Amino acid sequence: MMQIISIIVVGFIVGLLARALKPGNDKLGLLMTTVLGIAGSAVANFAGSALGLYRPGEAAGWIASILGGILLLFVYGMIAKK
Repeated sequence: MMQIISIIVVGFIVGLLARALKPGNDKLGLLMTTVLGIAGSAVANFAGSALGLYRPGEAAGWIASILGGILLLFVYGMIAKK
């Protein structure tokens, strides 16, 4: 149970930092910010494992997670414009 709570808290912090660092106005609520952070961490973990930067089961770092969140924000921005 504590692991799920820590994933949610870390996802929220990563989502907030990604939104703060990406230029532009992203209209996301608290829930979507948390989902963004969790998904950004997952993207960073997947990409890092594919590139050999992380071992299987090893969590991605803060910077990689924030970069993954920013990448997802850019993708979301492209989709939302249409």
